[in-house]
Amino acid sequence: MRGASKRLLSSSCVLPGLCQLFLMAALLAVALFASPLLAFDLGQSTRCVTIPNQMKVCKDVGYSEMRLPNFLGHSSLEGEVVPRSEDWRPLLQTGCHPQAQAFLCSIIAPVCLDTFIQPCRSLCVAVRDSCAPVLACQGHPWPEALNCDRFPAEEDMCLTPLAKFSHFMKDLPKAVCQKCPSVEVAPAMKTVIGAFCHHDFAVTAKLHRLRHPAGEPEFQVEGHVEFIRQGPLLPYDTRHLLRDWLLINLSCAGALVRPGRSQLYVLTGSVQPDGSFALVRFFPWHKKDTGIALATRKWKHHRC
Repeated sequence: MRGASKRLLSSSCVLPGLCQLFLMAALLAVALFASPLLAFDLGQSTRCVTIPNQMKVCKDVGYSEMRLPNFLGHSSLEGEVVPRSEDWRPLLQTGCHPQAQAFLCSIIAPVCLDTFIQPCRSLCVAVRDSCAPVLACQGHPWPEALNCDRFPAEEDMCLTPLAKFSHFMKDLPKAVCQKCPSVEVAPAMKTVIGAFCHHDFAVTAKLHRLRHPAGEPEFQVEGHVEFIRQGPLLPYDTRHLLRDWLLINLSCAGALVRPGRSQLYVLTGSVQPDGSFALVRFFPWHKKDTGIALATRKWKHHRC
């Protein structure tokens, strides 16, 4: 079964980088923070059911059938499991950990095998250490229902963290909770050039906010991100990195774009020694902003 659990984890731990502004805070507080972990009795009878299409957070997890009751004691698909699974969508959309989906679905939609497969304590700790700061950013602690001490420490019959993701995450900048950056309207050319010089990177990106998210990430980055100063950023990762930043720092993002609108920005920031991605200055770029236009043209021939 150890081999089976490893195969299961391998197929179910990929989370799009690459997921309701305060909906996550309200729903998690009501539905999850007070739930006792493993309210389910391992000795009671269970049944296997197909993971329903409307349970989107676990639909692509890597298996098609789940056990009921689940490890939170929920036995009704329509009344408990599906609606409460949606409570987790905003957290998963942030990309806080690549195995967050596998961890959460192993609890709310445990795979239907001939024995019960829980997440290992080490997997819980890995996900908690990355995702708890996201909850804290919005004023909430890690749920007691997911206290890692309650999961098995032995790694023979449980889902383990995959080492390849630990190494992969260390190599990429990571969006984190931070103090809201300054937003400077109609800056002078020298101000913008100074920001380019003093920070690790500078990019232009069009930020969009959905009027009615309906399960989609409320904040998105439209089109391509264009580099003015690339620094340590990676071309294939930066668009997702910016989106993750917006979804983690919801209070900051809410002040940048009105619902149903898009806004082009020049963004500057730095990547810290621990890999955390910090945005420092935002310059909204309107057609009349000649200072930004001049700065981006002169930068190609400028020496700091």
